[in-house]
Amino acid sequence: MKKRSTKTLVDIIDDKAVMAKTRRLDLSFNELLDMYVDKELEIKPAFQRIFVWDEIKESQFIESLLLELPVPPIYLVEEEEGHHVLVDGLQRLSTYFHFRGELDNKNRKISRGDGFRLEGCDIATELNGKEWADLDTALQFRLKRAFVSVQVIRKESDAELKYHMFKRLNDGGTPLSRQQVRNCVIRMLDNGDKLMDFVTELVKTPAYQECCVESLTEEQRNEQFDQELVLRFFALKQDRKSFKHDVGPFIDDFAKGVSDPKSRAVEFDFDEQRADFLRTFNVLARSTADKSFTFPNKDRTELTRGFSALHFEGVTLGLQSHLAKLDPADRRQMTHLARALEKARLSEDFRKVSAGGGRNSPGLLKRRVEIIESAVGAIFQ
Repeated sequence: MKKRSTKTLVDIIDDKAVMAKTRRLDLSFNELLDMYVDKELEIKPAFQRIFVWDEIKESQFIESLLLELPVPPIYLVEEEEGHHVLVDGLQRLSTYFHFRGELDNKNRKISRGDGFRLEGCDIATELNGKEWADLDTALQFRLKRAFVSVQVIRKESDAELKYHMFKRLNDGGTPLSRQQVRNCVIRMLDNGDKLMDFVTELVKTPAYQECCVESLTEEQRNEQFDQELVLRFFALKQDRKSFKHDVGPFIDDFAKGVSDPKSRAVEFDFDEQRADFLRTFNVLARSTADKSFTFPNKDRTELTRGFSALHFEGVTLGLQSHLAKLDPADRRQMTHLARALEKARLSEDFRKVSAGGGRNSPGLLKRRVEIIESAVGAIFQ
């Protein structure tokens, strides 16, 4: 007979609370800049991609510092003694570093030495048009000595708790896409860098670019939807039984399961999964190419343009049971496959499970996959 736990709810909460070891500091923006220049403070590449403030928002933040308005706390993770990683406060710190000409952000094509002129200041409008060098010494000193509360999550803290901290910190403030948040929080887990670097590698493959990425809007690419689709493919391929309805939390749980060594819920062989991914998209590149996941026209007589995530799921998963028999070098087979996939996706049966709202359910997903599986299987009969 299983022994019943004697812990109270208070005990459980207290146990979780001690997993977080933090300290609070009051630092000036200039001290934070010194840490950044001396490489004691790191903004990881995944975080750099989500520096989204334009120069008007940046300018208004600099104006706020000069007016000594309150600034929300900044959060750092201590990875080792003397080395910290920014986890919340990216927009504010990057803005200060940018204004001072010290920011290095390859995604925004900003290099050290690149500052910016203030514009859009709507309280002290006289600031507009000014750069750092244009401010008199008193104002430069005020900016340097502007203090902010810094919460440091100590290196002894539990990795999973750091993950949850970042997720919750980024529920507000500047809106980030789900994948932008995921790309950062997953990297806080022990094997998170391995998974997210793997996803980044696959996004760059020519076949995936042709079949998928080129059909996405610029906004979708900026929000890293191309990375989310790679994770969606693996999550549904490996753990579809866990999918209930909302695909976002489902992908979060899958990525966490692969990245957290304490979790044995998800088995993931990186070499095997890479091979399946590459074969899937090489097959599609040689058959349906840039129309692999596009929408049908109104009359359902041809596939046109755009991108449908529901077609993406149905097609990529529907190929898996036949993947070993599909040869992207066999032109005749690829021609038959292209015709079979087009006919299936234009069919009324597929429309019923892939068009309109409320189509994110296990039953409808199962039916989409079955329609594609049947269509692909027919070319081997």
